[in-house]
Amino acid sequence: MADSASVFQNVPQAPPDAIFSLTAGFKADTHPQKINVGVGAFRTDELKPYVLPVVKKADAILFNDATLDHEYLPIAGTPSYTKAASKLILGDNSPAIAEDRVCAVQTISGTGANHTGGAFLSQYYTKSRKVYISKPTWANHRAIFGLVGFEVEEYPYWNPTTRGLDYDALLQCLREAPNGSIFVIHACAHNPTGVDPTVEQWKAIAAIMKAKDHFPFFDCAYQGFASGDLDRDAWAVRYFVEQGFELLVAQSFAKNFGLYGERAGNLTVVSKTAADSKRVLSQLEKLQRAEISNPPAYGSRIVDIVLNDPALYAEWKENLKYMSSRIIDMRKALRERLEALGTPGTWNHITDQIGMFSFTGLKASQVKVLKEKYHIYMTDNGRISMAGLSTTNVDYFAKAVDDVVRNVQA
Repeated sequence: MADSASVFQNVPQAPPDAIFSLTAGFKADTHPQKINVGVGAFRTDELKPYVLPVVKKADAILFNDATLDHEYLPIAGTPSYTKAASKLILGDNSPAIAEDRVCAVQTISGTGANHTGGAFLSQYYTKSRKVYISKPTWANHRAIFGLVGFEVEEYPYWNPTTRGLDYDALLQCLREAPNGSIFVIHACAHNPTGVDPTVEQWKAIAAIMKAKDHFPFFDCAYQGFASGDLDRDAWAVRYFVEQGFELLVAQSFAKNFGLYGERAGNLTVVSKTAADSKRVLSQLEKLQRAEISNPPAYGSRIVDIVLNDPALYAEWKENLKYMSSRIIDMRKALRERLEALGTPGTWNHITDQIGMFSFTGLKASQVKVLKEKYHIYMTDNGRISMAGLSTTNVDYFAKAVDDVVRNVQA
């Protein structure tokens, strides 16, 4: 038996995850001016992780709650949490909530919400086996929807010439896609480009999707973090609901609560009728039971406390404004420095974009030199996390970018 081949001998070695490999490289680098703009996690101006003050208060409430235990949560999660999360994205006066057409399950952050939604649709959505994701998109989208059996296609999104939305090509793809296709749509702060449609563009997108009977699957990882306004960041989702769409929304509280490691997410489903919603929830619970049995408690308890306490909710909104304002300030600072240096090209896209990330337009060859010469870590596609910049390193970063734009063949 000792000489027999392993049953796993033909398992291929998977490539390392690009983001986590970047972080590992950054941590191992001893250069004093190293910069990590690869990972999508908020940092203070001192480049330290930020525990939201309101999260600390909720944490203290939990710590001092003598009735708290560690029993299993319900399969779908704590009802007060899922209801508050759905109301957050759909709005206080949502017609779908008023008509009892909404159900939700607590998930393993936004990744789990995407997966659970995808797994559910793979079983019960019969109009199409095609899922369209934006080009580019969050790296996990393709893997998640491919894993549950969908044919994953791309729709145009980024225009490298304008460094903005490839709007006309996007609309054309919506028109040409087979009727009933599923479209995964970033609700706000598109990852990785930071480019969002305008209100009028959203309306046109919705009109074509309605005419083509396409199904919207919104992914919302940055509500409140993008603009600092929870309602503004949820506008597209709410508009689609008003237009009569059935839809799914994957929600993550990693960014807007700073609960990255606690994996607090929610999958909200809007159906046509209350009876439909009841059946959908029953199948989501069945699916969830088979996959994770019950969701984790700690992160969701933090969110539950804050969303359901008016004073803490108001404080959370102030915390969000601080985070979004710092990101906006860094965008302005980087653009100003690049323009002051006379860096070739235009740099208004840095401030035109929104949210955690900026798609700089830098090429892989330039990114390589930034890492090797300047110890600046970012993904090969030129995406940077604005939270990795601060008042102490933005000058160094801008001068490095200026150098590679001038001297490295794109």
